[in-house]
Amino acid sequence: MLSDRSARMILIGKGLRSFADGYVAVLLPAYLLALGFNQFEVGLLGTLTLAGSALATLAVGSVGHRWPHRRLLLAAALVMAATGIAFASLTSFWPLALIAFVGTLNPSSGDVSVFMPLEQARLANTADGESRTVLFSYYTVTGSLCAAVGALASGLPVWFSTAGGVALLDAMRLMFAGYGCIGAMVWLLYRRLPGNGGQVPLPPTPLGPSRHTVFKLAALFSVDAFAGGLVVNSLLALWLFERFGMSLAAAGAFFFWAGLLTTASQWIAPRVAQRIGLLNTMVFTHIPANLCLILAALAPSLEISIALLFARSALSQMDVPTRAAYVMAVVTPPERTAAASFTAVPRSLAAAVSPSVGGALFAAGWLAAPLILCGALKIAYDLALWRAFRHQNKSEP
Repeated sequence: MLSDRSARMILIGKGLRSFADGYVAVLLPAYLLALGFNQFEVGLLGTLTLAGSALATLAVGSVGHRWPHRRLLLAAALVMAATGIAFASLTSFWPLALIAFVGTLNPSSGDVSVFMPLEQARLANTADGESRTVLFSYYTVTGSLCAAVGALASGLPVWFSTAGGVALLDAMRLMFAGYGCIGAMVWLLYRRLPGNGGQVPLPPTPLGPSRHTVFKLAALFSVDAFAGGLVVNSLLALWLFERFGMSLAAAGAFFFWAGLLTTASQWIAPRVAQRIGLLNTMVFTHIPANLCLILAALAPSLEISIALLFARSALSQMDVPTRAAYVMAVVTPPERTAAASFTAVPRSLAAAVSPSVGGALFAAGWLAAPLILCGALKIAYDLALWRAFRHQNKSEP
């Protein structure tokens, strides 16, 4: 498993990207507000970011099988480097909107970039059965832990401003430039990946025998993604800024601890799945998490809201490693890249619409509405998923 060279490099690359995503998700709304944009424009940029990622992922699923994974990963890393430099340099809305659409910025707590299906398909070929579930747990845990540390790093601009005398806006620009540098580091790392994809037994192909199952899963996942897009990390940070007047440093600390709770839950997810099955793990941890989100939106104080959001973080992402492993297991090995892409694309497209909806609700003064709507839709998704696949609840893929 982890002795495989490709697996180790993918996990390192995932960690580097997640660290950068962690602080960008918190910094992005503060940076855009400092540039003079309003809440709706912040949400719109989030929508464009996710829409661009969805289209890039769709391209990977449709025609990506024609090129080696390594080449596509290197191209994505170059785009990441260019995205950071561009965001650090531009200040006008429409140029930033264009970069958000074609770039790799991630305003959410999960990985929605074009890297994900390529990395997952490569990982799936290095393990089988229960080992695959554990490996995907390592993948998601690495991302969550590094994203949590990245969220804590979002307070660095305030430190640069107070201790170093750097203007706060310039300090935030430095962080986006750092995002570009991390993209360059990922490019250097993925240059060392074996060109033949490690243990791939057959060349990747488009979807074939597994098409019906993949499309059914994708339709359900899109509901979950639309709901999640209403409260991506950037919008949740914006909610904390607007609802309770939370500072940037305090928001970074909150997302750090929330990320650690998420990491712990993803670490134990495979063990839970062994006992109650993959499907039950996905559904019966999600429902209480979303009830906590709804209650947090209605909480009368910051302390109660934070406690409920922490409870949500401890449960809401346990489905991620089990879901990824399940998708890889129910399709044939040559279909894995296409399956990862075609389950990710509807999620990304659905999630791309909702940040602008959430931003509009915030701008209208309905601060609790995005959180309540998110929780209600996710509970509906959980129930629909369990009903559709309850006869296929397995302890391991």
